[in-house]
Amino acid sequence: MKVSSNGKGFMWFIIILGAVSGSIIGDIVGNNVSWLSFLKASYSIGTQAPLVLDLKVLVLTLGLNFKINIMSIIGTIMAIILYKRY
Repeated sequence: MKVSSNGKGFMWFIIILGAVSGSIIGDIVGNNVSWLSFLKASYSIGTQAPLVLDLKVLVLTLGLNFKINIMSIIGTIMAIILYKRY
């Protein structure tokens, strides 16, 4: 299936939704099943402290941090597969 330029925003929404839902499922399963506790382990990628730019009239605070775990990666892959299929 070819993705049109109008569907790219929807595609990114589905990918983010897959990552968030995968992360939530990983936390739930990791907390309730002891031998699957590795699913809730997450790794932070990004800035620890935000960049603050004070211009006396305007203060800009910029920061980006991703918390990635195994289930968020699986959820993202599943979302891409489902998007391409349907």
